[in-house]
Amino acid sequence: MKALPRRIPQFKDRQAVLAHYRNWKMARSAHAYVRGNALKFYEWLATAPGRTVPRGPAVWICGDCHIGNLGPLASAKGHVDVQIRDLDQTVIGNPAHDLIRLGLSLATAARGSDLPGVITAKMLEQMIGGYEKALESGLDEKHERDRMPKVVHRVLRLAVRRTWPQLATERIEDTRPMIPLGRHFWPLSKDEKRELGRLFATDAARRLATSLRSRDNDAHVELVDAAYWVKGCSSLGRLRFAALVEVARGRNNSDLCLIDVKEAVQASAPRYPRVKMPRDNAERVVEGARHLAPSLGDRMIASRFLDRSVFIRELRPQDLKLEIDQLSQDEAMAAARFLASVVGKAHARQMDSEDRAKWLSELARNRSKSLDAPSWLWTSVVELVVTHEAAYLEHCRRYATDQAAA
Repeated sequence: MKALPRRIPQFKDRQAVLAHYRNWKMARSAHAYVRGNALKFYEWLATAPGRTVPRGPAVWICGDCHIGNLGPLASAKGHVDVQIRDLDQTVIGNPAHDLIRLGLSLATAARGSDLPGVITAKMLEQMIGGYEKALESGLDEKHERDRMPKVVHRVLRLAVRRTWPQLATERIEDTRPMIPLGRHFWPLSKDEKRELGRLFATDAARRLATSLRSRDNDAHVELVDAAYWVKGCSSLGRLRFAALVEVARGRNNSDLCLIDVKEAVQASAPRYPRVKMPRDNAERVVEGARHLAPSLGDRMIASRFLDRSVFIRELRPQDLKLEIDQLSQDEAMAAARFLASVVGKAHARQMDSEDRAKWLSELARNRSKSLDAPSWLWTSVVELVVTHEAAYLEHCRRYATDQAAA
C-alpha cells in the first residue's frame, strides 16, 4: 500500500493527497480504523436505543476517548501526568459516552493482540472498577503511579526525561531553527504565510510563548519558520501548522519552541441540550481542555486564522501519546483499569459529591452475577465491535478497489 507521495504535492492537490493518506492509515488495522473514524461511533450512538445507555451528569467529556487520546502531558510548571490529550470533540455531554468509546478502543486493542474474548470481558470489569474508584475519592499521585501498568509507566518515564533536542529531532528532524520540508511538512501558501505572521504578532500568541519555562512576560517573540503539518488521522484535511518560534532570553540567549496550530471544527460528539458552551469551536476545545486536562488547557489559546477557528499550544517534550498495540493479558487488564481511572478523575473534578454519588449508584445498576460490569457497557461494546469490524472490512475493500483503479 502507498502512503504519502515522495514528492511534496502542490497546494491544489493537498486535500486529495491527505484524504488518500487518511484512508491508508485507517486500512492498516481494525484498531487504527476505530481510532480514526469517530464518526462511525457517533452514528451508532444516534441510533442506539436511549434506554441502553444511562444518562450521567452534565460534564465536559472527551467525546473521542480512545487509547491514543490519553498520555503524558506537561503542565505550564513542568509537572508531568497522564491525562486526556486530545479534546477536538469535547462537549458538555454524557460521561457514559467516554466509557463506551474507551471500552471499544480497549476491546479492539485486545483483538489486535490476539487476546481471548474472556480477557475483553475482564478488561471491562477492570475498566469500570478503575473509573468508580476515581469517582469515589480520586487517587493521590503516589498511589496512582504505584498502580500504573508497566506499558504506561515506560511511556511516562520516557516523557519525564525528554528534552527539547529530542522533541526537535523527533518532530522536525533537526535542532536547527528551521522546519525541513518533506514527507510530513509541506510548504505554505502565500496567504498562510501572511496569516501566520499576523497571528504570532498578536499579544495573545506572545503571552502563550512566554508563559512556559519562566520566560519573561515582555520577551521578544519571533516566528522563525513554519510549515503545513501532515499529522493525525481523523483530523487530516483540516488546517494544521507547525510553527518554530524564538523567544528572547537575555541579550545573547533565546529559546526555541514548537507551536501547534490546529483548526477546530464543529464537534460530532452529542452534547446535552440546553447547556452553555462557547459557540466558537476553538474556544470550546480550550474550555473543555481546562476542565478535563488542566495540564493542557492552561497552555492553550483560541484564535482565528483565515476566517477559521484554530487553537494553539506549545508542544512540550513531555507530551506523548500512548501507543498500545500489543498487550499481554495482565497488561491489558492493568491498562484498562488505569486509563479508566484517568478518565474518571477528569469527570469527577467537575462533579460535586451529590452528582458523584448519583452517578456511582447508576453505574452499580444492571450488573449480572457473571460479569462485574454494567450490562449496557458490555452490550454497547459488543455491538460496536461488530459494527466497526464490518465497516473496517468494507473500508479496506473500497481502498483496495480505488488503488487498483489508480
